[in-house]
Amino acid sequence: MEKLLAYAILLHNDFEIDEEYQNLLDNMFINNPKDDILLDLEFLASDIHQTVYYIRKNIDYNNFDKNIFGKFLMKKLKEYYNIMNIKTFSVKMYGVWLDIPELFQDDEPFYTLYYADDTLSWQDEKQTKELFDKMFNYYN
Repeated sequence: MEKLLAYAILLHNDFEIDEEYQNLLDNMFINNPKDDILLDLEFLASDIHQTVYYIRKNIDYNNFDKNIFGKFLMKKLKEYYNIMNIKTFSVKMYGVWLDIPELFQDDEPFYTLYYADDTLSWQDEKQTKELFDKMFNYYN
């Protein structure tokens, strides 16, 4: 569920990973056809806003591994960071932060998503890059 949530958050914030998300969801459902949450997600696939809401609402947080989620999300974000303009990327990060379960929003590395673009308002691209590098390397 950790990777599904990460993919759904990225999709909700206009990252082009539709196929990756759908492949993961399909494989999870094939391996767990009696899982009602996965079945519901199959039906919600075309409504990414509802998908993010549904996953966040139905996650069993007692069995949710925040480290798996974070490591995977940071890996995927770094892929886009390396190919996007830093200003465009930074603006998207606040939206990503809003989709992170509230339980984790104030924890690092997720909290960095909230404020990393602040330094761009005074043209300090170097500090923004340093914040993102620290965030991406949090799990290393």
